[in-house]
Amino acid sequence: MQFAKCVNNGWTYREQIDQSAQGLTVLDYYTQRYRHSSRAEWADRIQSGQVLLDEVAITAETRLLAGQQLSYRRSPWQEPDVPLTFEVLYEDADLMVVAKPSGLPVLPGGGFLEHTLLWQLQQRYPAETPLPIHRLGRGTSGLLLLARSPAARAHLSQQLRENTLKPLHDRPMHKIYRALVQGNPPDDRFTITKPIGKQPHPVLGYVYAASPQGAFAQSDCQVLRRDTQTAVVEVSILTGRPHQIRIHLAAAGYPLVGDPLYAIGGQPITCTPSDSGVLPVPGDCGYHLHALHLTFVHPQGHSMTFTCPPPALLNVEES
Repeated sequence: MQFAKCVNNGWTYREQIDQSAQGLTVLDYYTQRYRHSSRAEWADRIQSGQVLLDEVAITAETRLLAGQQLSYRRSPWQEPDVPLTFEVLYEDADLMVVAKPSGLPVLPGGGFLEHTLLWQLQQRYPAETPLPIHRLGRGTSGLLLLARSPAARAHLSQQLRENTLKPLHDRPMHKIYRALVQGNPPDDRFTITKPIGKQPHPVLGYVYAASPQGAFAQSDCQVLRRDTQTAVVEVSILTGRPHQIRIHLAAAGYPLVGDPLYAIGGQPITCTPSDSGVLPVPGDCGYHLHALHLTFVHPQGHSMTFTCPPPALLNVEES
């Protein structure tokens, strides 16, 4: 499996000031919104000219007005090693289906820029880069659907939106996952409907978690194999909330084996582990989750189904 070890070319993050930020100083804005860095670190970046307001250098005490443009030029950095090799299972003029390895982020974020699936696709298809229709977590392996044209993207995205409005047998898009969970669910089949919403996080600002005030979410589960302390569960998701399967199974009392973030109850771990001193974040790997089956309607009107063989720990056929 291919890994890369190199320093990237840096990146400029651009954003427009909204009404809620009007009157804040530049330093307060970055300190409050991007807690991955300290106040002193943001002050140094502003002083060194890495932060511009409407393309003009400013001071840390410059006050913001709604509609202004902030830009932060991040210096080149060493990205974490990830597997960069992925398999293209199908492609035509409208869409592409790939098998993503565990550990490869789909989109930039959390210290990843060039070590992402999107960046690799941009190098391979610079003129018309395929764009993901849905997301897979960095630690999740398996099937990912991408659109290769604006019309296909609109058509496939509409299928995702229609999924919550139709019964299981009539959904245009169907996704099935396999997960290795802690514990042993008492029922072979069960459904989880805990709402999922944003919850404060001391570093990221917020993460998604089980929340009474969150959005509706449904996961239909079936136990495929029971071991002494773990079980392999197949999960069909009616909705596609962020980290839904990880949150839902943890909320039901069966968190994914090796999940560094979501504990029983579907809540994120927000205290620092004594051995590392670093808070876990959604992009951390270690859990076992695989996108196994994918069915959708091609923009040309015919149904398509794909299967990606699971890793050994989730392969019940060989157990």
